[in-house]
Amino acid sequence: MLIALSLGFGMIAQVLLWRRATRFVWLLGSAAFFVIGLLISEVWFGWATQVDLQPNIDGLSFDEVLLCFVFGIPAVLVVRSLRRRQA
Repeated sequence: MLIALSLGFGMIAQVLLWRRATRFVWLLGSAAFFVIGLLISEVWFGWATQVDLQPNIDGLSFDEVLLCFVFGIPAVLVVRSLRRRQA
């Protein structure tokens, strides 16, 4: 599930930054989303039981992983604005 969310985020980032960034933005965005998602799910909310966190899909705290968007979207927008200034 986290891999699918990561790839989706990477593709959205690539579309937003189409010609303003390298063609590997999707890979960087996906990797960052995946790592942040793991940290949020396993470190930040790792103390909670499956009953505390719903929905919990194969041990992944799904709702909490969506917090990655809070960190990821501003990062993509910052990269976009920095690339716009350089061009």
